[in-house]
Formats: sequence, structure tokens, C-alpha cells
Amino acid sequence: MEPLSTNIEENLDRFIVEAMETGCVWALEGPEGFALCPSDDSDDVDVMPFWSQPEFAQVVCVDEWSIYKPVPVALEEFLDEWVDGMHGDVVLVGINWTADLEGVEMEPLDLAEEFDAEMK
Repeated sequence: MEPLSTNIEENLDRFIVEAMETGCVWALEGPEGFALCPSDDSDDVDVMPFWSQPEFAQVVCVDEWSIYKPVPVALEEFLDEWVDGMHGDVVLVGINWTADLEGVEMEPLDLAEEFDAEMK
């Protein structure tokens, strides 16, 4: 499998394509719930990261993130339930972050629109 690119927009496109192919996305779950971290782009907003492959998620499970493990979330459940929940909680979605935790942060409803556009 080809590693993630240094181009975060390419990684976003890859996330959508691969999630649609596999039917799931990958989150990080630990003893106290799912991984969240402060946004680099917005003050007082958290980001919940997701990946298109478990190997990409595993790469960030080091140091303070070593308590987390990649867990699958069905794409249908992600789009039907998680997106609305994150929007309501004012949490951004992190997409296919690299080992350096670099990647796209976006509003959950904007991500859902990207999937809708790809599905048509």
C-alpha cells in the first residue's frame, strides 16, 4: 500500500475514495473514548481524526497517543450518525493525518457533501 502523501488535499481525496471502496473509516479509541485534539486552524475547537486505512491510523499511535487503537466505523454509520453528532458538538473532522498529525481539518457537514458529490 502506498503511504500517505505530503499533499493534504490528495490525502483527502484518497480518504473519500478508499472509504467508499472499503465501506468503513478508521478512528482511534482509547480507555476514555475516541481521540480528540485541539485544532490547528480554529481556536477552542477540537478535531476527531479519521483515516481510510488502519495502517495509517496506527502510525500516529505513539507517545501520548500510544493508548489508542484503530477501530473501524462503518461508512454508512459515520455519514448517518457521526457526522451530525460531531457537527452538533462543534468538533471538526481530521482526515488521513500523517505521522506528524498533519492533514485536513474540516466541518463534518462539508465532508458529508464531499462524499455526496463522489457518490453521484
